[in-house]
Amino acid sequence: MAVSMSTGLCLGSLRQVPAAARPAVRPDAVAPGIVHLGLGAFHRAHQALYTEEAIAAAGGDWGIIGVAPRSREILQQLVAQDRLYSIVTISAEGAFPRVVGSLRELRHAASDPLGVIAQIANPAVRIVTLTVTEKAYRLDPGGRLQVDDALLAELAGTVQPASIPGLLARGLIARQRAEAGPIAVVSCDNLQANGERLRGVMEQAMAIAGGTLGTDVTFPSTMVDRIVPATTDQTRRLARDGLGVADLVPVAGEPFRQWVIEDRFPGGRPAWDQVGAVLTDDVAPWEALKLRILNAVHSAIAYLGALAGQRTVAEALMLPGMRAVLARFIAQDVTATLAPPEGQCPIAYGEAALDRFTNPTIGHTTIQIAMDGSQKLPYRLLGTIADQRRAGRSPRLAALVLAAWMRFVRGIADDGTPLPLNDPLAERIRQAVASGPDTPEGLADALFGLREIFHEELADDPVLRAVVVEWLAALDRHGAAATVRGEGDMS
Repeated sequence: MAVSMSTGLCLGSLRQVPAAARPAVRPDAVAPGIVHLGLGAFHRAHQALYTEEAIAAAGGDWGIIGVAPRSREILQQLVAQDRLYSIVTISAEGAFPRVVGSLRELRHAASDPLGVIAQIANPAVRIVTLTVTEKAYRLDPGGRLQVDDALLAELAGTVQPASIPGLLARGLIARQRAEAGPIAVVSCDNLQANGERLRGVMEQAMAIAGGTLGTDVTFPSTMVDRIVPATTDQTRRLARDGLGVADLVPVAGEPFRQWVIEDRFPGGRPAWDQVGAVLTDDVAPWEALKLRILNAVHSAIAYLGALAGQRTVAEALMLPGMRAVLARFIAQDVTATLAPPEGQCPIAYGEAALDRFTNPTIGHTTIQIAMDGSQKLPYRLLGTIADQRRAGRSPRLAALVLAAWMRFVRGIADDGTPLPLNDPLAERIRQAVASGPDTPEGLADALFGLREIFHEELADDPVLRAVVVEWLAALDRHGAAATVRGEGDMS
């Protein structure tokens, strides 16, 4: 059926949407109980969806007050649609859109910070969640809050808060003064030990602001997982074709999703556990499983694939030998370093991750996944290497991944195409690469010297260095595709 673009998604047009694709709850039919900072695609494809399903399954006043920190664009589009939007689940089998209705209210922090503070202090609100990226936490390299004059002024109350720490600190102080009751502040960002990190930031911020964190404020850690590619015109077309109305702000997502949550909610929580979330006393084993297998494999595919001239992750994974090499990387190098959660098999988890990455409809590019390697590799790869070396083992395939990163940051693909370096340490990396001879030994010496990335234990390890140099020589001589193919033939 042809659909006019003038037919837009809103409460009044829901009758035109197929019954199976209508929201499980309406945004005007559930009272607010959660403030969420960040209206980006990941939140709307993940936590907002879990919350809607939890309300539908078990009830409760858990509508979300969505806060856009800076940009008005998405907020205004959601307002025009009565806070409705769709999630398009995409796979090789097709695209399946459905409308989500858990956004009860919308706020704009930059223009109305006092309104956001008032909502954090609202007794009806018992949870604050965040998806704001690592940068918004204002962490220094040691994981502590970076304090400048602007933040000091925010925390002192002499200017309106513009930062996430400022908004949260002022909101929690207002909540304490109003005796509004207990609350959980939940980071849903892809940070290891994100709850502990956020608590540390807020302890510093509250102390500067003249407040304290009482026992009625908790910071549960979480682990989140779902591939959410950028919204495109194709996403909007798929949403329109499936819904029968036009959605200005659909989000796309793979079929898989996972949310592991430390169960510390003094004011209660939605029944997330009834709709697939894992509630646990310890998130750390789940984080390690994801970082060292799923995220490490993602990076491996990105670096080797980019060197071999492959545009997308799915295309790179189709290179002869690639899947076999990555399966051996998981089995031989990673599994021995993990204490997985009960009932979880690392090998099976890795196979499932590889299956997810073969989804051709996701469209993740190798260059996109390769960015910020200096920040990602210490958590995704170097911990595995360090644990293996402490046990006296040589992590051969983990060293291949590290060598592929070193080749990637040199800036030239195997066919001579320039490779972009999008990394917070880009200038330091470029200087290091240019400082020595353009040989495998020279490149290894230069990059192992970056102590912002490699601590002494790894930087000065002759066994690791020798294996990395061996792989660099192979990549120089044969290229990434042939190197992977040859190693895959040994499986």
